[in-house]
Amino acid sequence: MIADFLASWALFHNTYLAGVLIAAMLAIIGVVVVARDQIFIGAAISQASIVGITIGMWFGQWSGLAVGGWYESDPLVSIFGGLSAALGALITASPGGPAPASREAVTGWVFLFGMSFSVLLVAHSPHGLEEVHRLATSTLIGARDADVLIFAIGVALVVAGFARWHREIVLVVMDPEMARAVGLSVRWWDRTLYVALGFAVAFSLRVSGMVYTFGYLVLPALVARSVCREIRTTLVVAPLVAVGTALVAFAIANFYDLPPAHVAVGALAIAAATAGALHRLLGQSLSR
Repeated sequence: MIADFLASWALFHNTYLAGVLIAAMLAIIGVVVVARDQIFIGAAISQASIVGITIGMWFGQWSGLAVGGWYESDPLVSIFGGLSAALGALITASPGGPAPASREAVTGWVFLFGMSFSVLLVAHSPHGLEEVHRLATSTLIGARDADVLIFAIGVALVVAGFARWHREIVLVVMDPEMARAVGLSVRWWDRTLYVALGFAVAFSLRVSGMVYTFGYLVLPALVARSVCREIRTTLVVAPLVAVGTALVAFAIANFYDLPPAHVAVGALAIAAATAGALHRLLGQSLSR
């Protein structure tokens, strides 16, 4: 299996590298999402990003800016997708009313609006509709050198940001009242984190699709939370789990000729369930 995986590197190296970099980047950001128990927000922002992508495709067709076909203008639609995802993230971050119920309601609204409106925008465009379906069903095949470079920069920025401001981020996420007491602007940090989340999801979604993006945003952090006691440790364990499962899944997918994104997310789901079960069993044993 390993030999076959290495033999396929020349043909699929961009897919493997992009998949690993996306996994690492989303896993780090996903720690914040899971720590706040806002798991569904990843799906909502993904749908918001798809709306932006469809708007970008429509704009490319209308303006004639796309080269080689309006639906193939990756920089254009990625920018629109990022802006739309960031807007969706800000909407979910600033709901009115009682926070828990209101935030869940707004997150659900963003998800449903994005799911319906993205299809309506391209309902009369076969190419656009095909692209929306591709993003919804997920794929990693077709990543290019430019995608690898973009995600390498993304990982570097995320790691540098969390390394520089991890104390502030942990405090804002885990204890907002204490953060306010020491002079941090919780609202500013919230919006900054949500905008970063929006752009990370949008650019990942364009290459890997919704299943892989949402899966790697949530599942590595769930695994890490089951085995770690502190969020600082989780920030290290989550990307390690993400990269490790991605590499193993890509080897399995290549050997059995299966979709790599779905194998990777399936493996992560099993890992999360196993880690959660072991955590509960150990907790019960220690309480006796």
